[in-house]
Amino acid sequence: MSPVLAGVLQLLALVVALGLAYRPLGDYMAGVYSSKKHLRVEKWIYRAIGANPDTEMRWPAYLRGVLAFSAVSVLFLYLLQRLQGSLPGSLGFSSIDPDQAFNTAASFVANTNWQSYYGEQAMGHVVQTGGLAVQNFVSASVGIAVAVALVRGFARSRTGELGNFWSDLVRGTIRILLPIAVIAALVLVACGAIQNFSGIHGVGQFTGGSQQWNGGAVASQEAIKELGTNGGGYFNANSAHPFENPNGLSNLLEIFLILVIPFSLTRTFGRMVGSLKQGYAILAAMGIIWLGFTALMMWTEFAHHGPAFDIAGGAMEGKETRFGVGGSSIFAVATTLTSTGAVNSFHSSFTGLGGGIAMLGMQLGEIAPGGTGSGLYGMLIMAIIAVFIAGLMVGRTPEYLGKKIGTREIKLAACYILITPALVLCFTAAAMALPTPVHSMTNSGAHGFSEILYAYTSGANNNGSAFAGLNADTQWFNTTIGLAMLLGRFLPMVFVLALAGSLAEQRPVPATVGTLGTHKPLFSGLLVGTIMIVAGLTYFPALALGPLAEGLAS
Repeated sequence: MSPVLAGVLQLLALVVALGLAYRPLGDYMAGVYSSKKHLRVEKWIYRAIGANPDTEMRWPAYLRGVLAFSAVSVLFLYLLQRLQGSLPGSLGFSSIDPDQAFNTAASFVANTNWQSYYGEQAMGHVVQTGGLAVQNFVSASVGIAVAVALVRGFARSRTGELGNFWSDLVRGTIRILLPIAVIAALVLVACGAIQNFSGIHGVGQFTGGSQQWNGGAVASQEAIKELGTNGGGYFNANSAHPFENPNGLSNLLEIFLILVIPFSLTRTFGRMVGSLKQGYAILAAMGIIWLGFTALMMWTEFAHHGPAFDIAGGAMEGKETRFGVGGSSIFAVATTLTSTGAVNSFHSSFTGLGGGIAMLGMQLGEIAPGGTGSGLYGMLIMAIIAVFIAGLMVGRTPEYLGKKIGTREIKLAACYILITPALVLCFTAAAMALPTPVHSMTNSGAHGFSEILYAYTSGANNNGSAFAGLNADTQWFNTTIGLAMLLGRFLPMVFVLALAGSLAEQRPVPATVGTLGTHKPLFSGLLVGTIMIVAGLTYFPALALGPLAEGLAS
């Protein structure tokens, strides 16, 4: 079987699996967030934290819940790392330095999972399972909760109440993420991923020395790492490591886990607003972008530019032979179009244009399908922008799902789409202008610039994948990328929840013959065009200096 055909068949199998899961999972999640009943274990949690799950919250209270929970999480994870040397199960590793502990705490709480350390050489079992793995669950659940709050803003009228953050957080974790992660972990163990709490041991003698590995609860962390679109690997090689991702079957499963909740949330959205067609329109826009990027990535990586590529069947540098170009390309697009950050190959080794595609996927805002929750609310913000543009073209007040998009709504949407590019471009410019940060670049010229641009793009967009080649374990990068991750995660949430509250207070506007049909293919096309134009205008000059220059020169 040719490598190209193998890649295409993997893509088709993935599409079929996602299609089979779409309806039942989407309906189930809608039922979870619409139910008035509480499970017994959930009631225990509410008593422990002193929360009343039946109390409705307006957007400022909902936001305070998000920020308070996240702030406590950052502090807890920071202290856990700083005290690691005194904890049992540390495997002899010392406490983490302050700047790196801050960076890692910000990273995992912000659902970014950027790692400037070697996991198997820095973190013991307690930090890995009691700190990082826990944040993999709850940070993903926070994202879904904010998305559900925005959906309620569209679905409700003449009220500012958006639900209860603590109820949404607990339900997302207990009823959605935990059961699926348990099943996925068992499948990964069956595929060959490890799951233990063993210590450090040698694996053999080699010329010039021996090699040592430590065990860990890898399969369980791998499952939620992908399902929650987190991305932090137990080992430095991430999903390229055979202990995390043993074979082609596990690779396909991990890609499925990355995509299944973000895509299925569009049906949850349609179910909760009372129009499945609206969900299908959002799904179509996500699917067009995802399939388009996947096809482009596979084309650039399979394109042969000489005898070496012909023999290897494509650009195999930095890729695992057990996955091939096809499996690596599909994984790369899935991880950069979502906020996952997991990698089964090294994006720095991709062709110049291939690396640019991965970078552009993040710069779109990771909305196709995006992260758990963040992809849906990001896409709905872009839908509001698309409706506004359509209204300008026909001279009509824009409406979306029966809600008028007025001055307040469009200002909030504009702030949302501007904050992340501002963080990326300002931090990149500062790093390139100052004398010290550029010393971390392994490469010079366009590729070296791409390393720094990718790092801040990954951080501010809460992706977490690394281009490789950049030494990010410095005080400058640990601090600035940590700030970019926190600001890039929580400032947009402020605008999302404020927008949700504004929409929920409105009276519904009846549809007329002049109302734009946002459930039709025309709107899906308009939405895709709006996304590409906004991202293109924002990032094109920076991309021209990095991956485009490198790709055109090769």
